[in-house]
Amino acid sequence: MSANASYQEIGEIFDRHDSFVILSHVRPDGDAIGSQLALAFSLEAAGKKVRVINEDGLPDNLRFLPGSDLVELPPAEPLDVEVAIALDTATKPRLGSNALNAASKAKLWLNIDHHKSNPAYGDVNHIDSSSPATGEILYKLITALNLPLPDQTRDAIYVAVSTDTGSFQYPSTTENTYLMAADLIRRGLDVGRINSQTYDSHPYRRVELMRALLNTLELTGEDRVAHWELTMATAEKLGLKPEDSEGLIDIIRAIDGVTVALFFEELPDGKIRVSMRSKDPRVDASEVCGQFGGGGHALAAGIRMAGPIAEAKQRVLEAVCAAMPVA
Repeated sequence: MSANASYQEIGEIFDRHDSFVILSHVRPDGDAIGSQLALAFSLEAAGKKVRVINEDGLPDNLRFLPGSDLVELPPAEPLDVEVAIALDTATKPRLGSNALNAASKAKLWLNIDHHKSNPAYGDVNHIDSSSPATGEILYKLITALNLPLPDQTRDAIYVAVSTDTGSFQYPSTTENTYLMAADLIRRGLDVGRINSQTYDSHPYRRVELMRALLNTLELTGEDRVAHWELTMATAEKLGLKPEDSEGLIDIIRAIDGVTVALFFEELPDGKIRVSMRSKDPRVDASEVCGQFGGGGHALAAGIRMAGPIAEAKQRVLEAVCAAMPVA
């Protein structure tokens, strides 16, 4: 098996085995859940037995996806499966302890991802950091292997890629990304309906969250770094769910003159979750976050680090400002 497995080599794994568990990272986003569902329905249509597990379960904002009830919380006992497939997850611990226990009987681990910080922790790995989303990798995999592409897979791939490219706006979006989307539409994707479900249907508490975040907004680094914060007290007051903040960092990323946007969030375990977005390739978000044990992509990365939030902000902001190019 090559260091970065080919689609054909992955196809041989699918051919040789009958039972699979598909996992993705904690606090799953559209690419994580979309990728899981896309591959699961394709393998099921090929006659395979598949379980779809996520440590935190299915976010409410993705319940509209056809077949999303396939996503389940990890069972207490390990599953009797041959292959565990980790999707869109940069490090194995990010799958969550309960999910790892559920997959612990698997004899083979397949790791498919697009994060450049992924250390290739699987027995078999396919890491393509040039891909804008794991969903696009799966589209290429499924079509290259002539696997079934049922409607559930079609819709899940579209949502996976759309959400991880900022609705096809980020620099990682390529000609192939648009050609993929066109093919999905040819296959019957209702693009207007699915975009509305993805982007135009939010609970009121998300608007309240945005108002609270704006009240904490600050500009630093000669106004080239924008950051805001979410405390546990605010999260509890508004009754927030983890998915409520999905994509909101793009609001401050879009400020004219801002190069880097940061979202600091207190977590129940006392750690601080940091999301970072860069608009300048000279400021590598993955490298900056890597200084604190995090990682991701060049223009989008994250950290989970020790608190308190004031101290975490100071350390990260200093690192970001040090990485900024001379204006």
